[in-house]
Amino acid sequence: MSASKRFRLKALAGAAVFAGALVGAGQAQAAATIIINNINAAGVGFNDPTPAAAVGGNTGATRGEQRLIAFTYAANIWGATLTSTQPIIINAQFTPLTCSAASGVLGSAGATQIFRDFANAPVAATWYSYALANRIAGAYLGTAATPQINSNFNSNLGTPGCLEASGWYYGLDSNQGSLIDFVAVLQHEMAHGLGFQTFTNGTSGAQNGGFPSIWDHFLFGTTAGKLWKDMTNAERAASAISVNGLVWTGAAVTAAVPQVLRFGAASITVSGAGAGSAAGIYIGGDSTLGPPVLGPSISAQIMPVVEQGAGTGPGCLPFSDANVRAVNGNIALIDRGTCGFAVKAKNAQNAGAIGVIIVNNAAGVLAPGGADATVTIPVLGMTQADGLIVKSALITRSRARSGVIGTFGVTGTQYTGADPLGRALMFAPNPFQGGSSVSHFDVTMFRNQLMEPSINADLTQSVLPPVDLTYRLFQDIGWEVGPNPITARSGR
Repeated sequence: MSASKRFRLKALAGAAVFAGALVGAGQAQAAATIIINNINAAGVGFNDPTPAAAVGGNTGATRGEQRLIAFTYAANIWGATLTSTQPIIINAQFTPLTCSAASGVLGSAGATQIFRDFANAPVAATWYSYALANRIAGAYLGTAATPQINSNFNSNLGTPGCLEASGWYYGLDSNQGSLIDFVAVLQHEMAHGLGFQTFTNGTSGAQNGGFPSIWDHFLFGTTAGKLWKDMTNAERAASAISVNGLVWTGAAVTAAVPQVLRFGAASITVSGAGAGSAAGIYIGGDSTLGPPVLGPSISAQIMPVVEQGAGTGPGCLPFSDANVRAVNGNIALIDRGTCGFAVKAKNAQNAGAIGVIIVNNAAGVLAPGGADATVTIPVLGMTQADGLIVKSALITRSRARSGVIGTFGVTGTQYTGADPLGRALMFAPNPFQGGSSVSHFDVTMFRNQLMEPSINADLTQSVLPPVDLTYRLFQDIGWEVGPNPITARSGR
């Protein structure tokens, strides 16, 4: 069977289907050999002849050539980290994927086949991704030279109607600014194909052919108190939408959590004469916009931002005089929806706000994403339930002064993106998000991780601690660190 997981630009929907025929190949070689099969037709995708200027160390003369150079660069990072005697073959193409002006699917990838009970399999009656099964078996399973991974990337990105302000960045230096770093997306999608996914149906809870994935031996539902492999279908389906009740129990990831994740969660303390019953400490979702909240930060009145016209969405237009008077020198409270987080944050900053709280419109902690280097004020997310409590204290307050004080800081006694026992949280939103739920780290992690379901602008190219947990998870499921693993290149 095949399975795809998608990398998105924050809470998106859509699907991608692999199709095509082999027309060319490029190769990256290191501790593991990765072969890239370019399956785009002439003149499109990886064969796009549009002239391109060198950018960020990528010297390709055409758009297609730059895409292939970036792909080879990302493959070399994984090739230097993995060990396998069997070449890893990846089918690659660009096609139009689901997209709108505010959101879009960036790419998708997955294993072309899965295997169980093969030679040297460490766990019986358990599915492994094709590339990982080949690595463990020490031989090709199935037909020799068959691709193990299908990958697909959005050819419409940056065009009218498809995140046109956030097109692809093909540079190799992680200096993408407001664009989407193609290398980061490539690393993410390759990881899915290499085995960063379950093959169990997260919606129904049904195991593929009645057998668990190796992934399911490490997924633990805190409500049922069971590993996924031991749950009933109904228990797995409930666990997949448990929000913060799904954790990873692998020893390698758990040991690395203290090196990678921040101790304590970003928080918003609500106080002041106007706070009333809303007074208290609320968990804040970390954002890729503005400076990170690493300790005691800003303190000011919380002032709500109201919609300026039917259907415009709060904060989506330059602020009216009334909104400017409300937020100037204060913290702007804005509801999620209609436009991107970066737009809301920048409009609030332009109106004089010293910080922004964005309230979710669904269950769970909101981690506002996006990229805009000109946003220099801190931005935190708030759950829908917490937002309703805080807004209840603001309803009767003056538009000039609320008397409700918000203070950004760090609180708690656990790692951000981990449970109280230090186990990494996995993405289990309610409702279920096809292509994203279960097979990603949770969006609450800080620092941000490569294998969260949505791209973050502060990613580096490292897949190892102290920057990232991705390869530690690979160790848990059966991969081993190569002789020259890629190490952290830069910090936050």
